[in-house]
Amino acid sequence: MAADRTMLVGTTKGAFLIRENGEGWDVDGPHCGGWSINHVIGDAQSGTIWAGGGGDWSGAGVWRSDDGGATWQLAKLSKGQIDDWAANDAGFAQMIGWEPSEPPFGSEISQIWSLGRSGNTLYAGTKPATLLASRDGGKTWNKVEALTDHPSADSWNPGAAGLVLHTIVADPADTQKLWIGISAAGVFATEDGGASWERRNRLSNAEACGHHDHPAAPKDGETGRCVHNMLRAPGGAGDVLYQQNHHGVWRSADGGRSWDDITAGLPSTFGFPIRVHPRDPETAWVLPLNGDSAGRYPPDAAAAVWRTRDGGQNWEALRNGLPQKACFFTVLRQAMAGDTADPAGLYFGTNTGSVFASHDEGDTWAEIARHLPTILSVEVME
Repeated sequence: MAADRTMLVGTTKGAFLIRENGEGWDVDGPHCGGWSINHVIGDAQSGTIWAGGGGDWSGAGVWRSDDGGATWQLAKLSKGQIDDWAANDAGFAQMIGWEPSEPPFGSEISQIWSLGRSGNTLYAGTKPATLLASRDGGKTWNKVEALTDHPSADSWNPGAAGLVLHTIVADPADTQKLWIGISAAGVFATEDGGASWERRNRLSNAEACGHHDHPAAPKDGETGRCVHNMLRAPGGAGDVLYQQNHHGVWRSADGGRSWDDITAGLPSTFGFPIRVHPRDPETAWVLPLNGDSAGRYPPDAAAAVWRTRDGGQNWEALRNGLPQKACFFTVLRQAMAGDTADPAGLYFGTNTGSVFASHDEGDTWAEIARHLPTILSVEVME
């Protein structure tokens, strides 16, 4: 990884920037006022970084830095408990420097869960599940009403963390196309810039699909709607997508219109993140955990990233440099990233505050940071 690339890390205690210095890694942070930051993305060309997060106490918002993380400005999007306290306690308001304001979404949303870019539009996914769009770099925001008003919206059910829009996937070649993941409503896609949305959860073998007892498993001809993370493979006709959901790993060769189960060969059906190679649509990586109610740590307490080179027909475990004893960490849905180097680099962060990196497509790993707060997201700015 080149020294001018920056890892963007969202944690429960702010955003951190991790930079290679030629001899090791420098950790810069926390930024964003100590807010819980669910997702951080950046544009290396302009040096702009966006960090989305918040919670019941602070309200929801998107922080923006135009100078590579040196200074930050907040676009606060909803009220939090701190606003109620300050509004009724002048001494508290003075102590924290609070001033009255009217955030654009009142108390409708509590957190920003995900960020994404498509052309000149910046998107944000929220809790509860709403898609916001900004066309001025994150200064002002509007709802994508066609998704909010989707005919199925009254049937959307929350996952364990609530009803959250946590995944935003763009097509670099077509700004009109976008896919999103909502837990637990599934995958939705637009091909007209958000004017209309299609729900896309159908199994490729829908007619032969039987019923599964697990509520997050595929049934009634669908994959199960608790999608955890989703990515589009580079190039290629037909929009190849991969997703890790609550009950397996799936691949779609047609933009999510149908999905194939590619879980066979993995040690479990449960996990959060998934990554796809920057140039090879047949290569992807996942990090399986032992199960939803079994602790959510690596099977046998031995960490491994699993790789496929053939679109999910076969999987291999990559363990070199990862802890193989008493390893009980969790890697969350946005906490695995990749770069475009050759060979491709991979990075993931844990809920125990470590960041691991591989510069050889997962063959070997090294811990490059430790003792951070709980890591919620990892991205690479390049």
